[in-house]
Amino acid sequence: MITYIKGELAEIQEEGIVVEANGLGYEVRMPLSSLEGLPQVGNEVKIYTYLHVREDVVGLFGFLTRDDLTIFKLLITVNGIGPKGALGILSVISPDDLRFAVMSDDVKTIAKAPGIGNKTASKLILELKDKLKLEDAFEHKLSNQLEGQMKFQSVGASTADVRREAMDALVVLGYSGTDAAKVVRKVNVKEGMTAEEVLKLSLKALM
Repeated sequence: MITYIKGELAEIQEEGIVVEANGLGYEVRMPLSSLEGLPQVGNEVKIYTYLHVREDVVGLFGFLTRDDLTIFKLLITVNGIGPKGALGILSVISPDDLRFAVMSDDVKTIAKAPGIGNKTASKLILELKDKLKLEDAFEHKLSNQLEGQMKFQSVGASTADVRREAMDALVVLGYSGTDAAKVVRKVNVKEGMTAEEVLKLSLKALM
């Protein structure tokens, strides 16, 4: 079992990445939310992975956090939701938001994911509600918020956070999410840079 891969980010594709480790290139499919948080090609990355094996195909799926991986594993236990559907859900809904959506019977939020209609969303809620606890959801979200605040106070926002803020700003300005992600990914974001600086460089690249 491959728990995680740590190596050089060799390539970023539309639906995943290639990570080079020990002379081997691993093709890993990832949700859009994870792709948006990646550094530039050539940097070192640590990707938590899940190896999906069927009779006719073997696929490696990756995530930036253990929590994303944990939720992915839960999602694929739902009847009718395979790895592709699980990636689609995690591309538009964070693990914390998904927990709260399940616990509050929020079909509408889950049905926003590509390929997931109201019927499948209802089934997901029914099958996962017993596997998730409301107090755990609150505890996890609070823990993430406190960790983020402490990190910001000590060393400032991470490059991944800065990238996301810059992408959000581009979308507000009218650019598509895909175009925003592509141009921000090309910007050489260094430690200590602000989202405003990244936004200016991104806009310059778009001109």
